[in-house]
Amino acid sequence: MQILWLDALAIGVGATAVMDIWAVALKRFWCIPSLNFAMVGRWLGHLSRGTLRHVNIAQAAPVRDEAILGWTFHYAVGVLFAAMLLALAGQEWVQGPTFAPALLAGLVSVAAPFCILQPGMGAGLAASKTPHPAAARLRSLMAHTAFGVGLYLAALLWSTVR
Repeated sequence: MQILWLDALAIGVGATAVMDIWAVALKRFWCIPSLNFAMVGRWLGHLSRGTLRHVNIAQAAPVRDEAILGWTFHYAVGVLFAAMLLALAGQEWVQGPTFAPALLAGLVSVAAPFCILQPGMGAGLAASKTPHPAAARLRSLMAHTAFGVGLYLAALLWSTVR
């Protein structure tokens, strides 16, 4: 079990970093903004006080250290998704990672923002309440595809140093 969590930590952090590098590239080269993780931290802070859904998370009262909370949560979720991949694919997958399970895990992970985070922050189910839902959905799908690619790349790297 300890090995699974060590593998999940290494692969999840690596995959989440790939996702974040993708977001930085989108912002730098195409002026496409990414998710503000302080707002994720704000949502989490209010969640702990019993508020699951907001009309607009930006209008909710700020939460102490919300940016740190949001970024920590972002990476923790990446580790949890990596752990789920490893639990389903097996420890053998870490020794010889293949692309398809990693990409599938990345694509499946987009259900979390569509069904939990976006509705909770006031954007509606799958960003349905945003000004441009199709564009928001595409950005989420691209980000989680990058996460899936990151799962594979991080697992490849981790398999060489493990």
